[in-house]
Amino acid sequence: MAFGVDRAELNAWKEKVRGGEIAFLTHYWLDDRFPGCKTVTKVGCADLDRLIAWGADYGLKPEWIDYKKEYPHFDLFGNIEVDALLDAGFADKVKRFNLIKKHEG
Repeated sequence: MAFGVDRAELNAWKEKVRGGEIAFLTHYWLDDRFPGCKTVTKVGCADLDRLIAWGADYGLKPEWIDYKKEYPHFDLFGNIEVDALLDAGFADKVKRFNLIKKHEG
């Protein structure tokens, strides 16, 4: 279940993904398969070669891509989520979702 993201953020992410940009969408998320994870960052791009190359920089494998029809993306959790957000200049999202405290130490 996703929450903490508004329709405008979601639509902007979708537009960027379809346009072949590397796009980030962070939201609160609860899934029993991932205990302890309260957020996820979806990093998507319709240009699969570009998405695969981006993911390789973080040790992500192509088979981990969620191949949604128009919105292929990686789901990031934990330290990789924080590192990718900070590297992309999204310190505001790290602060908004209180991610640094969760991963310090």
